[in-house]
Amino acid sequence: MRIDQGQQEHWLANTPQREQTWQGLKEEKGYALRKLANTNAHDTFGKAPVKELHHVTLPAGSSFTVGPLKDQVSGLEDGKVVAEAWNFGVPYQKGNVSFAEQDEDGDDGREEGTIIEQMTESLVIDGDGETKGVLLPKTIPRSKDFRSDFSRGHHVSSQRIRFQRRIRPCRYDIDRFTPGFLSIFESLVPSKEEIAKQKQLLTTLSRIISMEWPKSKLYLYGSCANSFGFSNSDIDLCLSIDDKEMSKVDIILKLADILQAGNLKNIQPLTRARVPIVKLMDPETGLSCDICVNNLLAVVNTKLLRDYAQIDRRLRQLAFIVKHWAKSRRVNETYQGTLSSYAYVIMCIHLLQLRRILPCLQEMEATYFVTVDENICAYFDHVEKLNNYGAHSRDTVSRLLWAFFHYWAYEHDYTRDVISIRTGRIISKERKDWTRRVGNDRHLICIEDPFEVSHDLGRVVDKFTIKILREEFERAANILQFDPNPSVTLFEPYMPPLPLPSLMQEETVDAAEVHL
Repeated sequence: MRIDQGQQEHWLANTPQREQTWQGLKEEKGYALRKLANTNAHDTFGKAPVKELHHVTLPAGSSFTVGPLKDQVSGLEDGKVVAEAWNFGVPYQKGNVSFAEQDEDGDDGREEGTIIEQMTESLVIDGDGETKGVLLPKTIPRSKDFRSDFSRGHHVSSQRIRFQRRIRPCRYDIDRFTPGFLSIFESLVPSKEEIAKQKQLLTTLSRIISMEWPKSKLYLYGSCANSFGFSNSDIDLCLSIDDKEMSKVDIILKLADILQAGNLKNIQPLTRARVPIVKLMDPETGLSCDICVNNLLAVVNTKLLRDYAQIDRRLRQLAFIVKHWAKSRRVNETYQGTLSSYAYVIMCIHLLQLRRILPCLQEMEATYFVTVDENICAYFDHVEKLNNYGAHSRDTVSRLLWAFFHYWAYEHDYTRDVISIRTGRIISKERKDWTRRVGNDRHLICIEDPFEVSHDLGRVVDKFTIKILREEFERAANILQFDPNPSVTLFEPYMPPLPLPSLMQEETVDAAEVHL
């Protein structure tokens, strides 16, 4: 149903309250009928470009070279979905967070430069990404990239509302929620017994592997080693081996045979994965484990994050809570076009750098330096000397959590900005040539990897999931601003709608049966 401008103004004029709960659209024929908005929410109030340094000057030191860390690519290819929508905000009302179609200043929601796209009630994107009205392809292949959930991502605030809320101060009583958030943090931290089991498994596997490859070395990496891992997480190991006569796949297959003879269980060599690994389970500790080969850039990244965590304990508290939120709201799945846990930790470091709670270790005189596949990895790692760096700040984890979501909901310029913990500041997309899509790199939310500077950690985010992320950032920001019990409401699990029945029964679905 189309609502023209006059009808919209009349509806808004008779709204009993300034901010109303958004009502979901009616369902038709048993399927969820949705209207997708594609409003222009780009922030024109950009920041001045800041000089960035792409090269780090190193003192003389040793280096080693390993194979490159390849990117993970997923997500639906671009296609044009057009929709009729208003500019939606995310205010608070009666203890709940709700979507509102009325601007905070009470006007009709129109603003200069806003792009409002329209759609018919039933349309599907063709293979070339062009909208063909109601003319649909005969079948839609099922794959991990097929999106059956179009129920969210349509309520990102307009540019003007974002600017209004950007200057909104933090609620005066935010600090009283700190005990609740710290309790959540403590519940997620691995126990000493679990950490001891991880070290035990590392020792066991090192002994088994060194019998075949005496000069090899096994490293813990990822969340289990960077101090940001949850309790009961699988562990990741990297085998460093200098064997130029064997390919990485051959090493993986031979490693599987070695582990099979070592009384380990559920051994699966996955040679066709983006990063070939061997999966296994240790019956003695009960831990599951993935082992990759010569992925040493990930090992260096792990050390950098662990060093940052030692400077100020608030980083670890903040990152755990943000990761828990992302998991609850289902926005931590890179294969579905959202962000990785690693990306969220980088985002937390960035925030604390902006607030002068953390330094920029890569801008300081390097005390640690290696070269991994031509990537120079150098930074100041004597972090025990920096324990009082952020002591001037009295920010609690509650206030930092509010600041995190407020920044990503209302302050970050998605059109122009790249966050960079390498430089400790925001840099411009133009400087990195990340202003356009190249291949599968979309650059809709830009998070620079600290060492592999050509790698955008947000590259998997597509035109659909960027709206979902921004909508979730706004939801979280408004919960922390208004909700009487944010340490509960913030983590309410997102429950996607049930899939279309035809998708549950057939490998392909007749497009005529799909109603978006």
